[in-house]
Amino acid sequence: MKPVLENPLYYLENFQLVLDWVCERYDDVLIDEERQLISRFSEMPQNARAIFVRMVMRKGEFFRQSKLSYAEIGDVQAALAPLIAAGWVDLDPMLSIDQLFDILQKPEIVLAFALTAPHKQMNKAEQLAYLRELEPETKPYSAWYPTSTEVVVQIKNKALCDRLRLIFFGNWHQDWSEFVLSDLGIYRYESIDISKESRGFQTRRDIEDYIALQQCRDLFEQEEPIDIVFEEVVGLHIDNGWIARRRHKFLFQLGQQAEKLKEWNLALRIYGQTPYLGVRLRKIRVLEKIGQSAQALQLLNEALAAPESEAELQQLQRSAPRLNRKLGHQKSSTISATDVHVIELQLPYPIESFYVEGVVRDFLHSEDTPVFYVENTLINSLFGLLCWDAIFKPIPGAFFHPFHRGPVDLTSADFHLRRQEDFARCLSQLDTDAYITSIRLTFEVKNGIQSPFVFWGALDETLLDLALNCIPPEHLKHWFNRILSDIKANRNGFPDLIQFWPQEKRYNMIEVKGPGDRLQDNQKRLIDYCALHQMPISVCYLEWSEDSQ
Repeated sequence: MKPVLENPLYYLENFQLVLDWVCERYDDVLIDEERQLISRFSEMPQNARAIFVRMVMRKGEFFRQSKLSYAEIGDVQAALAPLIAAGWVDLDPMLSIDQLFDILQKPEIVLAFALTAPHKQMNKAEQLAYLRELEPETKPYSAWYPTSTEVVVQIKNKALCDRLRLIFFGNWHQDWSEFVLSDLGIYRYESIDISKESRGFQTRRDIEDYIALQQCRDLFEQEEPIDIVFEEVVGLHIDNGWIARRRHKFLFQLGQQAEKLKEWNLALRIYGQTPYLGVRLRKIRVLEKIGQSAQALQLLNEALAAPESEAELQQLQRSAPRLNRKLGHQKSSTISATDVHVIELQLPYPIESFYVEGVVRDFLHSEDTPVFYVENTLINSLFGLLCWDAIFKPIPGAFFHPFHRGPVDLTSADFHLRRQEDFARCLSQLDTDAYITSIRLTFEVKNGIQSPFVFWGALDETLLDLALNCIPPEHLKHWFNRILSDIKANRNGFPDLIQFWPQEKRYNMIEVKGPGDRLQDNQKRLIDYCALHQMPISVCYLEWSEDSQ
């Protein structure tokens, strides 16, 4: 395929790629109208196919014909003619007042409706509200605006094309711009051998379930009552694993919204329909809110016996004393905070713009002990480089198309389990010096390719060399195992800075807290983890010197 700038019909080739991909891998789940569009599209003249794709890739379904002028297509009317004959495009379509307003500019609205003061001076939204009451019916464009010399075009099967895009990507949020960004080299993706078996939708029911779940999300965003949305969601019986995970996540969000609205009983009903991680904590909170402290404590004790994550354990230990106290039970022991090395700094308030982490970094940095602002980037990147092959293993249900930044099941509970042997093989390199060669090779060969872990913009040869020289492999193994234990939670919370002593081959991670700032829960959990495994970490508390403010 030619580079975008050399091929004016790049968008047509990209659209055809989607059709070919869908036809090859999903033919057994397509319905007749989808197959017919794919078949008839290839029979259209090139200029008709090109202008059709231009409309598909633009926002909306109504267009001024004058706005469909493209050098590589030529005569617009000639290009549209086969589409009109096929019923794919309408000229002078029926429009509601809202659709009309999407097309017209404010001066045209004044002319079309012969508006006079004070309506002429209204803004466009106010004019729409006023005219909506007077003009509730739909009409052809020519009837709305008889004096216009413009022709309006409607693409009739935009929704069908969007559905084909959904089948290709397996989601609604990726669109046709993915191709352009890839062709321009702005985004580069790992090349994965995606088999026909590794596809997002295994049956037609899967596609319908995904769309139905999205419709429920749309109702939620339109602020429909939570109980109505909930009934719609629980009415869906989804067999596809990754779509079911989306359903459980959405139910969790619905429960949280019910809590915000203080609809406690509804929240409990919703939480009872999903095993999503974090639900148990929410149930305990709601039970306590409605005065069912005994049930809350019972559930809390069950959770303490088998916590699902570090985050849950931390919250359970925090809630236990309060619930026991409410019920008049013997005072439970509290968990003391982990001792951590503290750095206290008092520095002049900077004259120029700044961020506190940068101020501390610059103060501590020297030629012998370089300091870098890394936060979540360094350890995640080292993990992503060492475990690249495991992360991008083309197992069924992980990759659907060529534009994945990472596997679809990345944050699912069984992500590690499904690749356990592969990750064990990657991490075993930390038992010898093999990990150094492996990380360096991946850094060189995969540089710039999209990854859910590697932050290419934050990692250079200097930082990589210092990290591999100064961080012991046993520490890297602890970091990486922690990430794998809970990818969603443990990719975050890393300290802001890392300081190296290259001559001594050691390092220290530093969490920076400016005036009035406190440690967050995930940072406290990470400090506990470092203490458990004797990994160096400090908290730096920065204050401004009084004479500088």
